[in-house]
Order: sequence, then structure tokens, then C-alpha cells
Amino acid sequence: MVINQQTIQDAVSFSGIGLHTGNLSTVTFHPAPENYGYRFVRTDLPSAPEIPALVDNVVDISRGTTIAVGDAKAHTVEHVLAALVGMGIDNCKIEISANEPPVGDGSALPFVEVLEKTTLIDQKVPRDYLVIDQTIHYKNEAKGIDIVALPLANDFRLTVMVDYYNPALGSQHTGLFDLQREFKDEFAAARTFCFLTEVEMLHKQGLIKGGGLDNAVVIVDKDMSDNELRDLMRSLGLSENVTVGESGFLNNTQLRFKNEPARHKLLDMLGDLALVGVPMQAQILAARPGHASNVEFARKVRKLYEQKKIIKKYQTKKQDNIVFDINSIMNVLPHRYPFLLVDRVTEFDVENKRILAYKNVTMNEPFFQGHFPGKPIMPGVLIIEAMAQAGGMMLLSGDKLHDADGKQKLAFFMGINNAKFRKPVVPGDQLFFDVTMTRQRMNTCQLAAKALVHGEVVAEAELMVAIVDKDA
Repeated sequence: MVINQQTIQDAVSFSGIGLHTGNLSTVTFHPAPENYGYRFVRTDLPSAPEIPALVDNVVDISRGTTIAVGDAKAHTVEHVLAALVGMGIDNCKIEISANEPPVGDGSALPFVEVLEKTTLIDQKVPRDYLVIDQTIHYKNEAKGIDIVALPLANDFRLTVMVDYYNPALGSQHTGLFDLQREFKDEFAAARTFCFLTEVEMLHKQGLIKGGGLDNAVVIVDKDMSDNELRDLMRSLGLSENVTVGESGFLNNTQLRFKNEPARHKLLDMLGDLALVGVPMQAQILAARPGHASNVEFARKVRKLYEQKKIIKKYQTKKQDNIVFDINSIMNVLPHRYPFLLVDRVTEFDVENKRILAYKNVTMNEPFFQGHFPGKPIMPGVLIIEAMAQAGGMMLLSGDKLHDADGKQKLAFFMGINNAKFRKPVVPGDQLFFDVTMTRQRMNTCQLAAKALVHGEVVAEAELMVAIVDKDA
């Protein structure tokens, strides 16, 4: 079933104070056109710069997710993004009058409630899903963090487990299995939380300037008398009367859900995963996630999306074990007979900057007429050229294929180092190329390339390539 993208009909606003910056702020949600995605707009800055909500723009994960373009930043964006995802909104212009959206009660509920004051409208373009068809795994053994995405046809599920070794929390888990039906009632109201031992540390780091007991759940994880607690609150500039309480939470705060901390971790993760830039069809399992791990995981998922987008753009037809056939290759590389030396691409890995391709070597190759009569051997320089063309498929695909004016780009040799030729290549051989980009600076790329026949290396080299305008 085709589901079209959605936006909102009218602009709606919510005002308050930012959790970490303490700045007064108003967030205004505006309708946006198809394929716009989520973009934060700093209306308090000259020219009102836009900050696309993409993982490539994440610059800080100190107790929240901060995105930026140049000097324009938007702090703590995860709750706003979670609300938009949970409401099924694909395109939205998010204006903020300061550098951080208001925290509200520490959950996504205030944003959900204000978005409910307008109407969702269908747009004309189908929703673009990232279908996870391979396992994506992120692991941080030192912190016990484990996140995995598994294939799940036509659905999205998210399961989270947390364990802080604290009696007030214990080990908790939660799961979202139907975003449309469950998000608002089961997850939107889950508030942010922190430990009492963290409060002073966060204050010294210049964070939680807008924090209070009305926008966070504080978990007691150390012995402290009421007098010591009041002294701590005064040092933080808070005048509230607080008690340690007996429930494990400051002021005996009543949780909205028995496992509210776990649900809030799921809420945060939902917002951070919005930075992939496209909704997913996948089963995601996360153990002890946090903003840092969420963002690193989102980077891996984003790379898969970019890879699929490039393949979809240039692939002429979908075939098993083939990424690009010869027609697709000719859509990317400018080379033509008799100098097109790649027949097929079998793997294109954007995350690891690696491409696998091959060329069938036949007696009909024009160079065999003179190299050598009676003993045909493929020239080593052409093997190097073929490896470079395979690398060029990787470098010239996607955004690097054309410049901003639509002019085609070319990849020029700048250097060839440590070239070695180990075995001759003759008619009937199938040359298999394994090329990885090891370094990139501006428009200059370094490639590590190997050519193999029957699994044995016949040639290898380090290649330096410059991406230049075709008309330069």
C-alpha cells in the first residue's frame, strides 16, 4: 500500500524555557513542501539560517542532541523530532526564536498537544521508506551498549532495555510495536530523568540552566540529608522546597509509567533516529542506548540510505548479485570503447567507502593486437586504469557526479604509488577489482586498489585521484 507524505495545514506554536541553555524560546511548526523533511530555522539570527535535521549536522551530544550549520545551532532537538515522527508528519519547517526549543515538562507531550491543534494533510508524493534488508550493528563494549537493526517487512518496531544498577530503577525494558497507535498514549508523556549525583556535575558543565523539578525526574542515588539537598538546590539557583523522599525520587515524584525512564530512552532514540532523514522499516533492539550511541547508530543507517539512494538512481534494472550493469556504469563513467574497462559492479559500500567490480578479458580486446603478437598479455597500465575506473564509479556516484550547475565531473590521476604486478592477465581471465577510499581531502581522494584473478592478486597500487569539472 502506498502511503503519501504528510505535513500540517496551519502553523502552531509553543513557548517556554530551554532545558540546558535556560533561554526563553518559542517553537513554531509550519507546513512544508514534499521531500522537505525536518529543518530548524533560527529566526533570531540574521537571514534566519536553516539547519536540516540530519545526522551529518550533529555537533554535540552533551545530555541532548545538538545540530548546527555553520554558527547556527539548535540544541536538544530530540523531543521535537520524536513528536513529529510519532504524529506521522514527514515535512515540517520548525522555527525557533532562540538556540533551543522549550523543554515543556521534559517530554514530547507538549509538542504533540500543540500539533494536534492543526490538521495533518496528505501530500502528492509517496513516503520514502528505508527498508532495512541487512543487519546493522553498533556496539560499545566499554559502556555495555548494543544496538541492532534487523529486517522487518513493512513495519517498524523499537525495543529498549536500560539498566543503571540503581534500586529505584532496576532493569527496565519497553517496546513500541505500532507507532501510530501507541506513541501518543504510551510514550509521548515520558519525561527526561537524571541522577542526583549528576545534577551538580551538569550545572558545572553549563547545562540544565532551565532545569527544574517540573521538567525532569531526579533519581536519588546517594545519601543526602534534606539540609544538604537544600544547599545543593540553592547553589544551582533553585528555590524549590525539596526532600529526598522515600520512593527513590526527589520529592517522591510519581512516575507516569512504571517504566517511565525506559520509555523516555525510547522517546529519545525515536527522535535521534529521525536524523537518518527517512522513516525505516526495521526491527530495532537497543540495550542501554544514549544520545552518543543513537547518533553513531544513525550515522550507520544513514550511510545505508545514501548507498541505496545512489544505487536506485543509477541502476538500470535490479538483478541478483549485480549493483550496476554496463548500462548503469555508462551512466556514471564518461569512458567509452575502447577505453571502458569495467563491465559490472557487484558491491557498493558507502559506509566503508569500498567498491567491488570486475572485467571480463577477451581476445577481442584491441590492445592484444600489439601486446604481444603470439603471446597476448594485458598491459599493466591498463589494469591500473581499470582499477581506477572501478574507484571512479564510487567517487563519481551520487552528489560527486555533477557540480552545483549540473556539469559532469571527471576523476583525474594525481599519483600512482607502490604499484606491483604479480601475475600476467591473459584472454579468458576475469579481473576482479577491490577498491577502497582510504583518505579524502577536499576534491582529492586516495584509493587502495587490488586486482585479482581466481582469488589471487595479480596487481595492486595506491592511487591518488582528483575530482574536477569536465569543462575545466
